[in-house]
Amino acid sequence: MATARGASEPGTIVAAHGRRYVIEVAGGERLDCVPRGKRSEVACGDRVGIRRTAANQGVIETLAPRSSLFYRSDAFRQKIVAANVSQVVVVLATSPTFYEELLNRCLVAAECGGARAVIVLNKCDLPTASQALDDLGVYAALGYPVVPLRAREHVNELVPWLAGQTSVLVGQSGMGKSTIINMLLPEARVPTAEVSSALDSGRHTTTHATLHRLAPDTSVIDSPGMQEFGLHHLRQTDVDAAFPEFRPFIGRCRFANCRHLQEPDCAIDAATASGHVARRRLAAYRSIVRDLPRVS
Repeated sequence: MATARGASEPGTIVAAHGRRYVIEVAGGERLDCVPRGKRSEVACGDRVGIRRTAANQGVIETLAPRSSLFYRSDAFRQKIVAANVSQVVVVLATSPTFYEELLNRCLVAAECGGARAVIVLNKCDLPTASQALDDLGVYAALGYPVVPLRAREHVNELVPWLAGQTSVLVGQSGMGKSTIINMLLPEARVPTAEVSSALDSGRHTTTHATLHRLAPDTSVIDSPGMQEFGLHHLRQTDVDAAFPEFRPFIGRCRFANCRHLQEPDCAIDAATASGHVARRRLAAYRSIVRDLPRVS
């Protein structure tokens, strides 16, 4: 039964198109809504309170507390990717070449945002799959699940990782996020695009975040491809804690404010020299920290 116009009702944002949002309310009905005021600080996955203004339309009036928030930021603005997700699925592929720095930044954002991270390596039917899986061994050793996939054939290996979770798929363009959604939910008919072999890159096909329900307790948010992932909203201490292999050594440096860049008697540097921290991961950490505002 429809709620009378003027009465507030709860809903979930299932699609975000700039300042316009599709809100799913009780019974599966969907409304086209806008936020009240000029600023919009809601995202796909947010639980909100809306007030109907016309047939199939409404205004977002309240925002419920979030269990998690996955977002990126630079020196000028922040972009909320998804809210209330329990899991961040970072989708990589054997072609085009994935940016390992983007992977590391997504993992840090997941750790700091309160969500578990899963790494998917798509296009494992290509000859480069073996080397790519070897390269991801350092992440598997840290406890991050690494799931090999051939999404154009099936996504059977991924399904158990999604069950009972609200996941957001993130990664570069051309990695196969939309193909995964189409295999999980054929009726979604998400547009896909071919990868440019000359440029070793994909192009954006997903232009806005959309939540797809696979089961009553299982949802997947497809997000637009990204090439950069700023973390300006974090402090150095946040990043320290988001590197699992750093945790046994935090607090053991000579200086309490050590940034683990080039300070003497740095415990993280020593752990890298002894093989407890991979040099690639220390390099990734330093790239992130150098990019942060000098606030700790």
